Amino acid sequence: MTLDRFSKEISHNVVAELPKILCKEKFLSPDKEKPLLVFNNTKVRKARLIGKNVKTGARAEFLLLEKINDEWKTLAQKSKRRRIGSSYKFYDNSGEEIAFAEITGEENEFRYLRFKNPVNEEFLDKYGHIPLPPYIKREDTAFDSQRYQTIYAEETGSAAAPTAGLHFSGDILNDLKEAGIEFAFVTLHVGLGTFLPVRSENIEDHIMHEEYFTITDYNAALIEKARASGRKIIAVGTTSLRSLESAFNNERIKTGWQKTSIFIYPGYKFKITDVLFTNFHTPQSTLLMLVSAFAGKNLILDCYSKAVKEKYRFFSYGDAMLIY
Repeated sequence: MTLDRFSKEISHNVVAELPKILCKEKFLSPDKEKPLLVFNNTKVRKARLIGKNVKTGARAEFLLLEKINDEWKTLAQKSKRRRIGSSYKFYDNSGEEIAFAEITGEENEFRYLRFKNPVNEEFLDKYGHIPLPPYIKREDTAFDSQRYQTIYAEETGSAAAPTAGLHFSGDILNDLKEAGIEFAFVTLHVGLGTFLPVRSENIEDHIMHEEYFTITDYNAALIEKARASGRKIIAVGTTSLRSLESAFNNERIKTGWQKTSIFIYPGYKFKITDVLFTNFHTPQSTLLMLVSAFAGKNLILDCYSKAVKEKYRFFSYGDAMLIY
């Protein structure tokens, strides 16, 4: 779905048409220069570990979010049952024990795990599971290891895929390049904070969890140059948009590793993002609020209503919107 947020015109297309769409007059700069696409090149780690409680033998599942010194900050399934001092064993497919860990701390819904032996990216790549969204009611498969990953993913560290990027095949990227459209990349490691629903009655009381992101000097220079020449900046996905909006200040892009807990909801004034390519999001999510801030709540809800009638697919493996 393409949406002109100013004229409120809606049209229906396929992603393969994007190279032609982005060469239209409305996407060009005053000097007829083509837009700049900004992608998030984070890579999803196999962050889910499934084990058993040493005392009870009950199944236990942990999502490893961030390593802090010698502990992992995790999101535990049935977290209220996961108490400090509880210990867990983890096994490979043959039933052989591969890890032992103890809960050493609590922080709201999070639990801190200390493993007897180091658990690193190599370990997780071998024994971990892809952290599919909770509304996908099945176990992950080998297919998900490829499908739940953008083709330009490089920097491992996400607990979820930047799903707008899943629409881009090698052919589409080549067609965009041949059309003269440039790319820039940011790296934001997606945490669960992006997806947790807003439960506060007052939207301003919702607290976003911090996520780490970085922008290299090279990519910052590409973005700054494009903006200075009046070219449109297109964020591919809400994570790219949040990185851009967090890093942009006084006409410059801050480079290097940074933290962001930016929460974008209606009333927010966008500083650098001109166009957003994004999926259709879950109700009561911060992502739905972000796109409502970008295009207007009533217009977005109208688009979503039309998407339902047109049988668009929603959420991570679903269809996309181009909002300009």
